[in-house]
Amino acid sequence: MTTKLERLIDQGVGRVPADIVLKGGRFFDLVTGELVLSDIAIGADRIVGISGSYEGETEIDISGRIVVPGFIDTHLHIESSLVTPHEFDRCVLPYGVTTAICDPHEIANVLGTAGIEFFLESALETIMDIRVQLSSCVPATHLETSGADLPIERLLPFRHHPKVIGLAEFMNFPGVIHKDPVCLAKLDAFQGGHIDGHAPLLSGNDLNGYLSAGIRTEHECTTAGEALEKIRKGMHILVREGSVSKDLAALIPIITERLSPYLALCTDDRNPLDIAEQGHLDHMIRTAIASGVEPLAIYRAASISAARAFGLRDRGLVAPGWRADLVVLDSLENCRADMVFSAGRHVTDALFSSRRPVAPIGLDSVKARPVNAAHFGVPVAEGETPVIGVLPGKIITEHRRYRLPVRGNETTVDLANDIIKVAVIERHGKNGNHANGFVQGFGLKKGAIASTVGHDSHNICVVGVSEDDMACAANRLGEIKGGFVVVEDGKVTGEIALPIAGLMSLEPYETVRDILHHLRKAAFALGATLEEPFLQLAFLPLPVIPHLKISDRGMVDVDKFALIG
Repeated sequence: MTTKLERLIDQGVGRVPADIVLKGGRFFDLVTGELVLSDIAIGADRIVGISGSYEGETEIDISGRIVVPGFIDTHLHIESSLVTPHEFDRCVLPYGVTTAICDPHEIANVLGTAGIEFFLESALETIMDIRVQLSSCVPATHLETSGADLPIERLLPFRHHPKVIGLAEFMNFPGVIHKDPVCLAKLDAFQGGHIDGHAPLLSGNDLNGYLSAGIRTEHECTTAGEALEKIRKGMHILVREGSVSKDLAALIPIITERLSPYLALCTDDRNPLDIAEQGHLDHMIRTAIASGVEPLAIYRAASISAARAFGLRDRGLVAPGWRADLVVLDSLENCRADMVFSAGRHVTDALFSSRRPVAPIGLDSVKARPVNAAHFGVPVAEGETPVIGVLPGKIITEHRRYRLPVRGNETTVDLANDIIKVAVIERHGKNGNHANGFVQGFGLKKGAIASTVGHDSHNICVVGVSEDDMACAANRLGEIKGGFVVVEDGKVTGEIALPIAGLMSLEPYETVRDILHHLRKAAFALGATLEEPFLQLAFLPLPVIPHLKISDRGMVDVDKFALIG
């Protein structure tokens, strides 16, 4: 009996027909940069032949089209797509993303190891290859209340799972530099393996110390200068373009043929509405080429360079013996996927229906106490008040200071300067913490917006002009078991339920996409000026991103890594 390996060799030699042959097209050779007219023969899950003529059990005419390796999203949180891994698979794979390297630390911060297990079980069923990085910072810092705690002892049992690559983004860079014992225990356990980085604006000797811990990749670069320093110091830079963090334009100067072996692409956080309107990694590729980037540089970053950075040695080229993750395009410039193959399988609706479903978890994770308008009062303080300054398209925020109006014995909003209230409410049922502050840059003139998506501990975060509306929005989140809520004059004008850990919907991605469209309209009706107000809101409680944030414990000076007052 012929073994699978023997059959693959016979198919490559041409002794027997290949399973599938793509005929009449060209493939993009990411070694030479040439477009090569060739049949592409596929046997089982891999490419078995190029640069020749092949016969196949199934032959597909792709005349006039171009084949490139499948795209690899090197860092993302599937939870931020607001859908389950199964729905993410169905949503994103048709855009040519055949591998996704995820960090499930959103659900892990809420549910602990059960969240990681949910993702690993899902990854074994999806058609795209979902790889998992083990969440390194749960909780992210000591400055907030998380739903779970994952010391190294709880991560090690997952280390050798077939879908696990290594240790996920190490956000607590102050903890690394100052040799925090908990940080060192995790880093020590993964020496020799892959450790993903997260060190926004870190440079000089502090960066040297951080990298000395064996950290090799980074997705937080927001300027070309920052990226170049990190590349020179041995980091592989993951160029990010998500729904909130949009760094592609700033990093265009480094996306060159010379530097492409040290680059990859990622989205970090991207929702189904943006995917429907713009695309996924294909959107990044189109945008880069339109901005003058050589196609060879950006397609390398999207595939072979990404694969090498994360030790995925079987993918990233159109070549014999390599995994048959392939995207058939109309052109390199347009990057529109006409056809996608994942491990040799033609991606169709029927293929998705073959997956085994995975039961949802965390359906009762929102345990916040009810609040009223009085909970959102801010006492008058002498001098200037710290105000979080939102930067559109960035998760970095500025530490601003203003003398704010006073009403009675309370400090209040300043709509003339676009300053409104922000609050974070502990929702894991641990301590009932509630902290208030001020934020500038949302554009709201009335009402409130609230969310249980609040990186990384995912407490309730609410911004608003009216304390009554803020209370209404926060309480409504408990009723729908998590999600996003928009309130105007005491009435809910838009909402989406995200009952899986308060992060993900039970609905198909098409339904989530349509609801998000309505939610945006409801937010814009309040005066919101941010392109993505909900995910921008979700990053206000992230105390590992400079410069000023807010957690359930209070306002956080991230530069000092300390609570204010």
